[in-house]
Amino acid sequence: MTSSTMTERTVRVNGKQIYLAEKGSGTPVVLLHGGGPGASGVSNYSRNIDALAEHFRVIVPDMPGYGRSTKGVDRRDPFGYLADHIRGMLDEIGVGRAHLVGNSYGGACALRLALDTPHRVDRLVLMGPGGVGTTRGLPTDGLKSLLAYYGGDGPSMDKLRAFIRNHLVYDGDSVPESLIETRYRASIDPEVVANPPLQRPADLRTLWRMDFSRDRRLRTLATPTLILWGRDDKVNKPGGATLLGTRMPNADVLVTANTGHWVQWERADLFNAVTTAFLKEQ
Repeated sequence: MTSSTMTERTVRVNGKQIYLAEKGSGTPVVLLHGGGPGASGVSNYSRNIDALAEHFRVIVPDMPGYGRSTKGVDRRDPFGYLADHIRGMLDEIGVGRAHLVGNSYGGACALRLALDTPHRVDRLVLMGPGGVGTTRGLPTDGLKSLLAYYGGDGPSMDKLRAFIRNHLVYDGDSVPESLIETRYRASIDPEVVANPPLQRPADLRTLWRMDFSRDRRLRTLATPTLILWGRDDKVNKPGGATLLGTRMPNADVLVTANTGHWVQWERADLFNAVTTAFLKEQ
């Protein structure tokens, strides 16, 4: 049985506030959102929370730098910073082990948390995770659009609309204008504008640290993992699915047709079904 209502609270981790919403009961599943402008946990998983909460205790934080959590990210090691704070959040709410589900930036956070502390993660579901082969070849047009959002003449509705409709999803017309407006309002929070959480790496060492294809621990990470990647992803290269599937010893890979970077939103029914089945496997 699932709880009929969603609860909300804020916990403090290393002096920073982490906002989280919860719904359902049972095995904890943490949903980690992407890093696009104006992103937040509940909005990014709006088509998934209810379905997953029928089977699990679903925990949906706003990652550091986003939503109602404290703004700012350590640019020297962004993925490590995110992973440390999500692990700290789990400590604060008394969760020792959990399934982690991460999209894009959230996928990078989930993977880094599992690599650093594998005993804290039961299973991983990664949707187009960031940091896979990013130092091999030129960045995608979607990633360039994302990283340029706060540059130049600053954030705008036109920039965000172009990123979401041209790069984030396969069918741009499927994204309602109201969603873009909501994300735009969140993206122009003065604290975010002053210190965007997703920026170009500060130096070469940071860039290499953020590329999981260079992390030897991938080959020994025994965590059962489901990798979901949109065949038409314009932000993170779909070839990353093959790379992870080849290097991770217990990884299953599903590449979805007519899907961009936002698998859990564009293919919600499929995502909810396969994720539930995978997380329930013994």
